[in-house]
Amino acid sequence: MTEPFELSATAALAMFLSKELSPVEMMTSVIDRIGEVNGDINAFTETMFDDAMAAARTAEDQYVQGEYDGEATAGGAGHRRPGRTSADNAPGSTLLGLPVAVKEKHGIAGHTLSQGLRAHANYVADRDHPLVERIRTAGGIIHARASSPEFSCATVTHSPLWGVTRNPWNRDCSPGGSSGGSSAALAAGMTPLATASDIAGSTRIPAAFTGTVGYKAPYGRIPGMPPLSLDPYRGDGPLARTVADTALLTNVMAGRDPLDHSSLPAPAPLPLEFGPVDGMRIALCIRLGDYPVEPDIERNTRRIAAALKTAGAVVEEIELPWSTANIREVTMTHFGNILAPAMEELTAGTQDQLASYTRQFMADAKAAALRHTFWEGFQAEAKLQAELTAAMAGFDALLCPTSAVASMDAEGEYLDGIQVGETHLEHYWEAHMTIPFNVANRSPVLAVPSGFNARAMPTGVQIVGHPFDEHTVFRIGAAIEQAAPWPLLAGDYDSEV
Repeated sequence: MTEPFELSATAALAMFLSKELSPVEMMTSVIDRIGEVNGDINAFTETMFDDAMAAARTAEDQYVQGEYDGEATAGGAGHRRPGRTSADNAPGSTLLGLPVAVKEKHGIAGHTLSQGLRAHANYVADRDHPLVERIRTAGGIIHARASSPEFSCATVTHSPLWGVTRNPWNRDCSPGGSSGGSSAALAAGMTPLATASDIAGSTRIPAAFTGTVGYKAPYGRIPGMPPLSLDPYRGDGPLARTVADTALLTNVMAGRDPLDHSSLPAPAPLPLEFGPVDGMRIALCIRLGDYPVEPDIERNTRRIAAALKTAGAVVEEIELPWSTANIREVTMTHFGNILAPAMEELTAGTQDQLASYTRQFMADAKAAALRHTFWEGFQAEAKLQAELTAAMAGFDALLCPTSAVASMDAEGEYLDGIQVGETHLEHYWEAHMTIPFNVANRSPVLAVPSGFNARAMPTGVQIVGHPFDEHTVFRIGAAIEQAAPWPLLAGDYDSEV
């Protein structure tokens, strides 16, 4: 028998509507699950169970009284009051009754906002982050806040303040970073939906490491908090267990917000069901230049490409003229001129309390900014963007691995770089294949699972679209999910698959 915590968000919504399941039963199941498994995973910095249960009871009453508007499920199993159209959906309907875990950096008014910094442990948010507002307006229930590394600046999730967050697939491994708490919670069944952020892969890397789905929207599509919302590399977004759930949460998040001057109008909502990929042209690039990809990851990426071919897509392998060393230099120049100065200002007088990976990041970024001017960085970014545009000409999307490695040590610092097979990379960020698409910041990128390596750890692929062509990446992601389905929870992997 399937427990409520095992359900996808869209499945739970359908059961709310049919009265087979209530939001109270769903929240109770999720809270019980957290009590069972979070002790050795450590995905959350704060839980808000009393408020969440009260909100679940309110949502239950709304369903009982028929106060739910709008199409909520992949099959369109919502209902509307007479005289209303889909354009009139009332606030409070889209996520009504669903638990949502929120990354700690997405502040909640009156709650601490430390970003993992011991010196900021008592900082309190004076307002809700736009994503918190939108989730609540859509009826979602925030029941927990998810961990991240300091300043969300690492691809593992541990900090002196919160300790080590572990991967539900293997407790010795990290769930990735920086949205590691969110991804671990999803994979362990502690939430059906979660928020994330991505400035160098912080949504997509955790998705790959935990077998979940993450979305980096085009810059500006989902609002953030100024002033760092003005950095075109960054963006907030969703993590979920299915493509439809990711689309559901994306629709809630997208659109203009007066707080964020860079935010863009919402496009037409993403559907929760997508058509076939017959005739679509997809470029396959295994190494993005010279990334030393682990053999299991290459095998799984080719497996996904073959599945898309079987589904009717045309898949052709291409090359890109990139190198990990150049991408590191370009992106560290960017961070050295924007993020590192902000971090230095915010930690003045307390840098001795920072994690080693934070201090190293600040030093590396600052050094790159001394080697290259901001203008030189712009020129290098434009070149990378132009090379991607040329490589994708004639294709609908690009398929590539999410990370060159399938896992990292949960407590790892990686101050001396990282080993990938026989290749030693100077900086551990070079082991991830996400950051070129933060440079190409208007490209939507959907990260979905691709299989498992020999250690039974999940691997992932990225689907990269042309600027603002969001529908295409979700359409391809849905086709992958149908052709090569993945388990929704850690531990459900069959080694014979």
